[in-house]
Amino acid sequence: MPHSISTNNTLEVRFKLSTQDRENKKASRTYLDINTKIPASGVTAIFGHSGSGKTSLLRCIAGLEKAEQGKVSIHKNSWQETWQDTGYFLPVHKRSIGYVFQEASLFPHLTAQKNLTYAIKRSDKAVSAEFYQRVIGVMGIESILTHYPNQLSGGERQRIAIARALLIQPRLLLMDEPLAALDHQRKQEIIPYLERLHQSFDIPIIYVSHSMDEVARLADHILVLDQGKVIAEGGLTEVFSRINLPQRLEDESGVILNGHIVEQDNEWQLIKIAFANSHIWIPDSADILSEALGKSVRIRILARDVSLSLSNHDDTSIVNRILVTVMDIKSDEDSPMSLVRLKMGKEFLVAKMTKKSVHHLELTVGIQVWAQVKSVALVR
Repeated sequence: MPHSISTNNTLEVRFKLSTQDRENKKASRTYLDINTKIPASGVTAIFGHSGSGKTSLLRCIAGLEKAEQGKVSIHKNSWQETWQDTGYFLPVHKRSIGYVFQEASLFPHLTAQKNLTYAIKRSDKAVSAEFYQRVIGVMGIESILTHYPNQLSGGERQRIAIARALLIQPRLLLMDEPLAALDHQRKQEIIPYLERLHQSFDIPIIYVSHSMDEVARLADHILVLDQGKVIAEGGLTEVFSRINLPQRLEDESGVILNGHIVEQDNEWQLIKIAFANSHIWIPDSADILSEALGKSVRIRILARDVSLSLSNHDDTSIVNRILVTVMDIKSDEDSPMSLVRLKMGKEFLVAKMTKKSVHHLELTVGIQVWAQVKSVALVR
């Protein structure tokens, strides 16, 4: 479909997919029903538990799965491409998409470099030597280009696969749980390269994961799927401060906050991170010591690590005690626990506690209490 001018930087996706689409039977069950617009910039995470529809959505965007009712249209800066609409379906090989799967799927009889060369030959665009070297440098693979896949670690193979996807110069990069097949150590090794990729290339990335740790570290925007539908979407920090997500996601309840380092307490080895009208102290470490004052960071605070008090106690081991306002309380009939959403300056916290504690403290919307933050994780 011809390109047209657009000022919106969005990826519009609309799909309705049922068992009838796959099996061509009269009886059908809809298992994917999506109608949304995703930012065509940064990293958008598709998050949800197994079976929520994450991979099906990615396959529909790529054209690997055809929904009878569907639309895929990407608008970025001064151009627009439509890959699917009513009566129109662009085959997968004609879509300007890079796809990274859980497994690297490299050709075993070719070296890493020849795997990349094969991808370049299949690209519709000429790849300059400068762009090639840039991809190699960002992914840190120059020293392993002469190796065969069986000589590489799982993380190294996946970095080659990501480089291969980048070298076709796609309009959109899809990543379907690219770290799922790696152990914890290999995941920690490859994540910095994914962060570097995000910072180095102006390519929108859709990143599928059921790992909140990965999402917290990499994403800017998030779609939360449950039973084939979008149940929450928006900026990462805003979405995960909500308390109306399904109960099965409550183990992930908490907030993700973006701030910057403003002070270092060398005597007590603490770092002060400032947000809008609030701050948090976290322990200093070898990872943070290299960070300069003013450096942007991202932290995660789980709801189970936040307790509430009606007064500010000095006789406690908890360093972070913050005056907050109760904004909302969620209590499910079939659970002894409640979630409390709290306003902290311009940011939010979430606390998880028993219903008995909510009753004992006489918590109501609008009252001020002291949030005691027991643990903070630095994620970026």
